[in-house]
Amino acid sequence: MIPGPKEAVVVRRARTALTGGEPVRLLLVHGLAGSAALWDRYVERADPGCEVWTAELPWRGAGVPGWPDRPAEEWIDRAVAALPHHPDVVAGHSFGASALLSWLASPRPGAGTAGPGARGLRGAVLVSPFYRADEQRFDWDTLAYYLNDFDRILADGLRVSSGGRLEESVQRDMALKVRDRIGPYGWMRFFDLYLNTPRLPVGELRLPVQLLAGAEDFASDPAEAAELGRALPDAHVRVIPGVGHFPMVERADAFAEAVNGFLGTVTARPRPDAPLSAMEHN
Repeated sequence: MIPGPKEAVVVRRARTALTGGEPVRLLLVHGLAGSAALWDRYVERADPGCEVWTAELPWRGAGVPGWPDRPAEEWIDRAVAALPHHPDVVAGHSFGASALLSWLASPRPGAGTAGPGARGLRGAVLVSPFYRADEQRFDWDTLAYYLNDFDRILADGLRVSSGGRLEESVQRDMALKVRDRIGPYGWMRFFDLYLNTPRLPVGELRLPVQLLAGAEDFASDPAEAAELGRALPDAHVRVIPGVGHFPMVERADAFAEAVNGFLGTVTARPRPDAPLSAMEHN
């Protein structure tokens, strides 16, 4: 059974703006088997003029059965539509970043081109993104790595979220359970997004994009963030030293500095055209 939007997508306001005037509305999207709690340290450090929203997506830790039966972009669409006001900026992490990039770059129904106007956003933040510009760079070794080491990536997420308090054996067992809960179809949805990145017309995206990566990330190579930065017309890449796949947790101050600085630059620009009616809150 395909889950409905209310069961699969839960959007909450994590913090109101701390200053007067029109706030900058920021929506945060977590990665595969993650949760909105991933962003807690950033929420505490967010720019005072920022109104922060978080989305619990159907690929969250507990998982919503049937979510891989729909494209990941559709769930991003539902999260954006669930806000009472269209967001100014959307940030995604890992699988969430891949889904967000695909949502931004995919043609809109009836538009005929890829993402001009960037769906009413003023900017986007992609954290630890998966991206390759060339289809030939996907080979059997790539497939084997992400299939056989998938639980290792999940275990690193558990290590970070627990503050390193879990024993390695417990961490490993929990990672295997999370892997099994995601299942082959969830994993295939991840890899489908990754395989499709060379086909995304990212060069047509006309909005500023902040790309953040950890220098020690073994899940998404920071070189891929740099590669995506070269492909985008308006992008800034920052690789944070001494950190892996979760810079918003492991280097919260540096991460917040980068995101808040980006918000300041994009909101200084003129507001784009009004968002699509399909994105507006009903």
